[in-house]
Amino acid sequence: MQQITNADPETRSPDSVADNVAQIKSLFPEAFTEGKIDFDVLRQLLGDAVDDGDEKYGLNWHGKRRARRLALTPSAGTLRPCPEESVDWDTTQNLMIEGDNLEVLKLLQKSYAGKVKLIYIDPPYNTGKDIIYTNNFRESKHEYLAETGEANPVTGNFVSNPTAGGRYHSNWLSMMYPRLKLARHLLRKDGVLICTIDENELTSLGETLKDVFEEGNYDHVCVTIVHNPRGVQGTNFSYTHEYAFFVFPRDMKVIADRKIDEQDITWSQFRNWGTESERHDARNCFYPVLVRDNQVVGFGDVCADSEHPKQHEVHDDVTYVYPIDTSGVERKWRYARQSADSVQHLLRVKKRGDRYEIEIGKDSGLHRTVWTDKKFDANENGTRLLRRLVPDAPFSFPKSLWAVYDCISATTQDDPEAIVLDFFAGSGTTGHALWELNKKENGYRRYILVQIAEEIDGSEHFKSIADVTKERLRRAGETIKAETPRSTDDLGFRVFKLDSSNIKAWEPDPDDLEQSLLDHVEHIKPGRTEQDILYEVLLKRGIDLCAPIETREIAGKQVNAVDGGALLACLAENITTAEVEDLALGIVHWCKELDNTDDTTALFRDSAFADDVAKSNCTEILRQHGVRDVRSI
Repeated sequence: MQQITNADPETRSPDSVADNVAQIKSLFPEAFTEGKIDFDVLRQLLGDAVDDGDEKYGLNWHGKRRARRLALTPSAGTLRPCPEESVDWDTTQNLMIEGDNLEVLKLLQKSYAGKVKLIYIDPPYNTGKDIIYTNNFRESKHEYLAETGEANPVTGNFVSNPTAGGRYHSNWLSMMYPRLKLARHLLRKDGVLICTIDENELTSLGETLKDVFEEGNYDHVCVTIVHNPRGVQGTNFSYTHEYAFFVFPRDMKVIADRKIDEQDITWSQFRNWGTESERHDARNCFYPVLVRDNQVVGFGDVCADSEHPKQHEVHDDVTYVYPIDTSGVERKWRYARQSADSVQHLLRVKKRGDRYEIEIGKDSGLHRTVWTDKKFDANENGTRLLRRLVPDAPFSFPKSLWAVYDCISATTQDDPEAIVLDFFAGSGTTGHALWELNKKENGYRRYILVQIAEEIDGSEHFKSIADVTKERLRRAGETIKAETPRSTDDLGFRVFKLDSSNIKAWEPDPDDLEQSLLDHVEHIKPGRTEQDILYEVLLKRGIDLCAPIETREIAGKQVNAVDGGALLACLAENITTAEVEDLALGIVHWCKELDNTDDTTALFRDSAFADDVAKSNCTEILRQHGVRDVRSI
């Protein structure tokens, strides 16, 4: 039985440096001497591709090297589940994670790398009042905040990044850079990043995004969002807008759910109004829409009533779907068949039960670079909306719900099951907007929100901004559920909190080594539950934190089957010698039921076994019956 310890790579987030070195070694083994890279040899192998010049175009600042290194440093933390703070824990696919987003982004790498369709973030704008998350994680939150300067070492309160600081812009850049580097790895190949900002760091953010997302492979578009017609008073100007950078793969088209020539598309484009048509066809004045594999593939011919296929009749694997003409007006048709063909791409197919519905989408042409928010004075509207949902929320000027809604809609129209990530979650606007979009489009998008527990002074009901996030999501879900009582939308979320690993690090006391060894017999930290340990294993093995988990009692012990049997975990604290055979055979039987024997990992708590004989017997029984990957923690 292989024991997993704190020193194993499996207990940490991905080590990007080690991966990079391994890739270089596989390509240029001759550039390595005694396990280290010989840069002189590597330069020779790369020839003219190496730029040795001192002067290069690009953004640089004091601390960039350290910021890059921080993005590459693995995290040994974990995410502890909090079912009691969650909504619909057993069924939801949404995540709300409380903790420093740098560490959380590292921990999400194994489970979500290359899976996120949209990252939408609204980071601190660096106005001189925002806190700047500096980059360290310690087991003691108080020590962490004090050491990094985010908190006063005496009071523990958060502090801001004042404009008078000598490294005012550098602090902000060093905060953003490693987070953007990590975020990029989570995006799908067709994934999009949207980052809002105001004039304080507009230029710096644009250059940083070009550094992280190379211009040759990504398009960078800065959109102006007009959100506050009355303006925010400045020294010489009243500011009525902010900005949003859209970064997307160069070969990708961001679909515009808007208008053609400012005119709404209607069903008239799909009527057969040609002058050559006979009058007796007028009552069926829509072309039948041909559907194959849930896609519109063309239009049928309009014919006499007696010759029409029945509604939804299938011919040669094509379903005929007839939009309903409610006008009841007979008239000569004036437009030719080409009128329908030219806008075929606007049709969307929705299947409800055994029937199809055809909906008209909007123009899939180009977005404009100036967006006017749907709601007048969106900042004030966002504040009113939050206070209506959470009356006691001490949170000023949250993000406009509809601006975020538009961003999600524009980038995920082609994927109603997209994962959307926001690691500066604030009051939870992104989660709320995603639910509103799912409600409208019957979508199944899911979110991952991350918010640090920034403390709130003077509030009777909320200790931190993260508490506001959770409460808004709860109440927004209740409101949407009340508005659509028959809906089956996922309006829940699982709460996790960043913490140190459940596994003790080996830290011997040089003055009492014997006691250190005794203390380390149980190397799971006190107070950690079976559920804590299970989700750390999921996280470090790259399994989705919302993967289905089935639980059974076998030989009096709780056993969890994760993701259809990819992992079978028994984390009971005590397993006697007499219980081993029944437990192992019960796990084998369940594994065969799940039909996943060859790929299953069985996991136990190492200190649970009565002795080494019990542990060995359990391992051998499992391996004899096909469960070959047996581990302990």
